[in-house]
Amino acid sequence: MCSHQPHCPTADSPDHHCAVIVSAHPEQGWSLLCNGIIVFDDTGELLPDGRVVSPHRTVGMLAVAA
Repeated sequence: MCSHQPHCPTADSPDHHCAVIVSAHPEQGWSLLCNGIIVFDDTGELLPDGRVVSPHRTVGMLAVAA
């Protein structure tokens, strides 16, 4: 699917989220990557084969009063 040089990572490679954005829709909260993955602002993903990757945001540290 990718015509970039060097080629973007495939949808099943560990660094698949590093592919080039080919269509961005920030007003709707998603972008389409060159490898066919749809990434959402909440860090969730929809893979080309229909599998879903749940959001994986990290939770910030809470300040604790001493």
